[in-house]
Amino acid sequence: MIPRYTREEMGKIWEPENRFNIWLKIELLVCEALAEMGEIPPDSLETIKSKASFSIPRIEEIEEVVKHDVIAFLTSAGEYIGADARYLHLGMTSSDVLDTCFALQLKQASEIILEDVDRLLKSLKTQALRHKNTVMVGRSHGIHAEPVTFGLKMALWYEEMQRNRDRLLTARETISCGKISGAVGTFAHLSPRVEEYVCKQLGLKPDPISTQIIQRDRHAHFFTTLAVIASSIEKFAVEIRHLQRTEVSEAEEYFSPGQKGSSAMPHKRNPVLSENISGLARIVRSNALAALENVALWHERDISHSSAERVIAPDTTILVDFMIHRFSGIIEKLIVYPERMKENLESSRGLIFSQSILLLMAKKGISREKAYRMVQRNAMEVWKSNKKFKETVLNDPEILKHLTPEEIEETFDLNHQLRNLDFIFHRVFGE
Repeated sequence: MIPRYTREEMGKIWEPENRFNIWLKIELLVCEALAEMGEIPPDSLETIKSKASFSIPRIEEIEEVVKHDVIAFLTSAGEYIGADARYLHLGMTSSDVLDTCFALQLKQASEIILEDVDRLLKSLKTQALRHKNTVMVGRSHGIHAEPVTFGLKMALWYEEMQRNRDRLLTARETISCGKISGAVGTFAHLSPRVEEYVCKQLGLKPDPISTQIIQRDRHAHFFTTLAVIASSIEKFAVEIRHLQRTEVSEAEEYFSPGQKGSSAMPHKRNPVLSENISGLARIVRSNALAALENVALWHERDISHSSAERVIAPDTTILVDFMIHRFSGIIEKLIVYPERMKENLESSRGLIFSQSILLLMAKKGISREKAYRMVQRNAMEVWKSNKKFKETVLNDPEILKHLTPEEIEETFDLNHQLRNLDFIFHRVFGE
């Protein structure tokens, strides 16, 4: 089995050393399968396995002449093996090696990203539980709406990342297919038993049907999944950027000792990490578009997908790995200002309870339209003045015909608005 890689080794997956090692592994596994079927002499198999190797400088030298990477690789390997190298690549086409290797590399990359996601989930859960009761104003269209808590915001992100984790598991399953089926996928010169053997040894599934290549809808699924993950991370980062705005100041990225925010303005503490994430998400999404464009190829294959994949595969997996790692650090060190959240919530002078008054009046038998008109009239007065919403309601004779002062006072209750916090947290996190 090909070993798993740690997060720090994401780049190694895409280095020539790993790629050629996997190519050699595939070629040797094919030889093993053929030897079991009696198509390669046992002595020749032992020679191949004991001598098989490659030289990257030599591969590059040969490729300069032949203009074909797999032929250059096979030539270099053959120079180590000798005469028995004639048994390498029997009945195979280049894409048998390339696509099976690519599937394994993407699977390796997905393992690292899954570990990244698990770290972020842990960080989000910690913050959600820590700030479960940290009350802040919820905003729609950027305008004060009704109370929420910062913990609810973190729980929302946690649940979204759980969905992203499920998507990634599905995408990993979709991409984990190899093929050793020959030039147009018909097994004209190889038994399907060879493909089954090779894929089993590599931890892949045989693609049920292929042409010369594995069909690129699988890869499009994988890269669009990474694009969705990147978009979620950007969504979270944008929220932190908003919360760090001077006028809001409810949360901010950790600002380390000695860190500088501006070459001109010494007072600056900018959300640069979150801004970086927003920029990188754009690249990941554009790479997903390239993967979608790769789906439509000519007949049993053309090579137009190959050049794009050589760019988008390492770039996308490395970027997503980096983005999640960076955002986990942001969440783990995030500075939260509960007192500022309380100040901002109170700054709209009670308007966040307007729906509570509206619903209370509706329960008293007043038509929604009439109740809305009365409540909105008072709300608009608050927008234009420094009055508090509760005061305007308590001094509205028309409203007082239907509600008692005691009922109005009870309506301005944060605990009542947030009474289902435990229910929501139980749905997200369980016990």
